[in-house]
Amino acid sequence: MPPPLATVGIASIGEMGLGIARLLSANDYRVLTNVSGRSLSTRQRAESASIELVDADQELVAQADYILSIVPPRDAVSTAKRFTQAAAGHVRNKDQKPLFYIDLNAISPSRARTLESLFKDCPMMRFLDGGIIGGAPKVQPDGSWTKPSLVVSGPDSLDDAPINGAHLAKALNLKHISDTIGPASGLKMCFASTTKGLTAIAIQSFTTANKLGVLDDLQTHLKDYSPKTGDLAAKGLVNMPPKAYRWVDEMKEIAETFHTEGGFEKDMFDGVSEVYRFVADETDLGNERTEERRVGKTPEDVAGLMGQGLERKKEKTE
Repeated sequence: MPPPLATVGIASIGEMGLGIARLLSANDYRVLTNVSGRSLSTRQRAESASIELVDADQELVAQADYILSIVPPRDAVSTAKRFTQAAAGHVRNKDQKPLFYIDLNAISPSRARTLESLFKDCPMMRFLDGGIIGGAPKVQPDGSWTKPSLVVSGPDSLDDAPINGAHLAKALNLKHISDTIGPASGLKMCFASTTKGLTAIAIQSFTTANKLGVLDDLQTHLKDYSPKTGDLAAKGLVNMPPKAYRWVDEMKEIAETFHTEGGFEKDMFDGVSEVYRFVADETDLGNERTEERRVGKTPEDVAGLMGQGLERKKEKTE
C-alpha cells in the first residue's frame, strides 16, 4: 500500500466533517482531528472513519498540511482564533511548507474578511475562504462517491499548494473561484438563501394550511400547478428538523451578506432565522437532531408539530 498523501486536520467531526473525512481516507489522505473535551460518541465516530485522534490544536498545527474548519457559523471565529494561537507557539518546523487553513463555514463575506485578518500575523499559515454547497459525501453501492461542491476564494490557490494541492482539490470537488477573500462565502450564502429560504416559507405555508384544514388541497394544487415547488417544499420540510438549530445563525449570516454586500435590509432573513429558532427551541421537532429520528416524518407531521408549538406559545402569552 502506498504511503498516505497530505495530512488533513478537520475541525470538527459532525455529519459533514465525518463525510469529508471518510472521503479523504478513501483517497489515501491521513486525517486528524482534535477530540479534547469531546464526547465518547464523537471519539468513536471519528475512529470509525479511520481518523487519527489528537488532544490539542498544537498537534494538528504541527502535523497537518491542511486544516478544514467545518463548524457551526457561531464558532467560525473562535475556531480560527484557536488555531492562530496554536500556531503562535512555533510548533511547526522551519522546513515545513505553509499550513493551509480553509474555512468552509456558512458565514458572510464580512466575517470571512475578519478571519483573514487573524492570519496576517501567522506567516506559516495561508487562509482560504470557502463554503460547502450540498450534502455530506457518501459512498455509493458501486464504490463511487457523491460529493458536495466546495468553493474557495483567496490569494492562494490550492492548485498551487506544494503538498498534493491539486490532487486534494480534485478529491474534494473543490473549485477556486476568486483571488480575493469573500466571494466563496458570498456564493454559499446566496445559494443557501434560495433553498433554506424556500423551506422556511414552506414551514409557514404548510402549518397555516394545516390549521385551516386545507393542507391536502394545498399539496394537490402544488402537484397540479407547480410540481417542482411542491416537491422541493415537501423534501425541505422532512429534511429540516435535525438541522434547524444550525440554520438559526446561518440565516443571520445571510441577512448580513445581503445587507452589507447587496444593500438590502436584514428583516427578511432575520425573520427566517426566527422561524428556525422556533423549530429548534419551541417544538418537539427540535429534539430530532439525528438522521435516525427523522425516519418516517412527513410534511403533515412537521406541519402538525409546528401547529402544536404555536398553540403552546399562544397559551403562554394569553
